[in-house]
Amino acid sequence: MAFALGPRASAAGYKLAAFERTGSTNTEAIEHARAGERGPMWFVTSEQTAGRGRRQRAWIAPRGNLAASILEVMDVAPAVAATLGFAAGLAEEAALQKVSLEAALRLGEGRPRYTLKWPNDVLAGGKKLVGIGLEAEAVGSGLAVVVGIGTNVVAAPEGTPTPAVSLAGLGVQISAEELFAALSDAWVEFRGIWDNGRGFAEIRRLWLERAAGLGEKVAIHTGTTTLEGVFDTIDDTGCLIVRTAEGRLVPVAAGEVFFGPVASVGAA
Repeated sequence: MAFALGPRASAAGYKLAAFERTGSTNTEAIEHARAGERGPMWFVTSEQTAGRGRRQRAWIAPRGNLAASILEVMDVAPAVAATLGFAAGLAEEAALQKVSLEAALRLGEGRPRYTLKWPNDVLAGGKKLVGIGLEAEAVGSGLAVVVGIGTNVVAAPEGTPTPAVSLAGLGVQISAEELFAALSDAWVEFRGIWDNGRGFAEIRRLWLERAAGLGEKVAIHTGTTTLEGVFDTIDDTGCLIVRTAEGRLVPVAAGEVFFGPVASVGAA
């Protein structure tokens, strides 16, 4: 089965570049933007060898997993573009729900349960299933925004800060190509709601309905410091708001998030 856009994405005029194997779909997207591509255009592969995650961690997709990046050149500020990651999480969660329908019916109470982890991950049963990363670069009179989405379809990495899981490990037997078609269609919906940041209030509401750890203990590692408290909400810029033991509300723009018992021991 070859990669193809879903019918909604195809009708909306999205373009597609599919690779048997590539170093990084994000790199492909940025290079195309530098060469004049304005999108919207997807770059997708089932085998990525040199991807980059947050904090420059390796983002490798062995054959059968899904690495996909969407490129669009926009007239928005970088801070606004950063909130597109929340729409991406919603699109991925919607796509996962669609392709997991058979498994949900078969597994009943044991079906996968997907949640969104701040800022941009998707979890299944508390384990990392999807990583989402954003890059932006000024090109001409606009901002080239690339959202990279990596999904563990057939295999999950080991030794990650948050334990990882694959769809296959959850009992969801689908291909990277099937998931991508669903994702490309869901993206059209949530990108439309986001509307260059104008619809972030609705994106925020939908995201909080699916948020992992909301109201629970949380520890955020930001370089050499750790902030502990309760995950209170996200604000209208996408910052995570932590309520400390003293009752202060502290906004966090970036950091590694750990929930539950791990948080209480400092998330070593």
